[in-house]
Amino acid sequence: MTPAPLHFAGERLLLDPAGAIFWPAQGLLAVADLHLEKGSSAASRGALLPPWDTRATLDRLAALLRRWQPAQVVALGDSFHDDGGSLRLAPGDLARLGAMAAAHRFVWIGGNHDPAPPRGIAGETAAELRLGRLVFRHAARPGPAGGELCGHHHPKARVAARGGGISRPCFIADGRRLMLPAFGAYAGGLDVTDPAIGALFPRGGRVFLLGRDRLFSFPYAALRAA
Repeated sequence: MTPAPLHFAGERLLLDPAGAIFWPAQGLLAVADLHLEKGSSAASRGALLPPWDTRATLDRLAALLRRWQPAQVVALGDSFHDDGGSLRLAPGDLARLGAMAAAHRFVWIGGNHDPAPPRGIAGETAAELRLGRLVFRHAARPGPAGGELCGHHHPKARVAARGGGISRPCFIADGRRLMLPAFGAYAGGLDVTDPAIGALFPRGGRVFLLGRDRLFSFPYAALRAA
């Protein structure tokens, strides 16, 4: 995979095509919106979804950890689909996630789906994390931002392609705010043209569409106009 370098708030970040951010100067990997155990949450309400989302998401996370070997992992909220998600983990998934959290310093940022710390899993918990010029939080704070990295909205974008169009998760960045795509297998997404996202990027910026092995960059204003 070929990451895309991004100079943001005076720091050099690498955008991974898997939908994560690596900060080389800190050895820090950031992911957003894992939504682990969304399948079991849906099943408890009578919706029959295949119960493999957690395993698929952990497979992708394990690949990132092998690729980047981070000293620290910051999960930007909604890591579990609800506050009981960590208690519903299958024994194998629980052991696997526990091993990841033991090998790397995990910081679990509280989200709207999981405001309480995950139970039975190692790591630190915080409402937000500030490191130098950057601040990591779940949901963007409306108004001017400065070095904010966030998730919550699950951004995706649709672009023209041969035979029609293609919709993929994406990053959105301007000089002050960087929004990550959702990492979870069942997370879904909100189009970047939605006003809820547009209000957070009034000055435009760039959209980085996730490809199989690389990212594709487009002006945000062009997508909104289309």
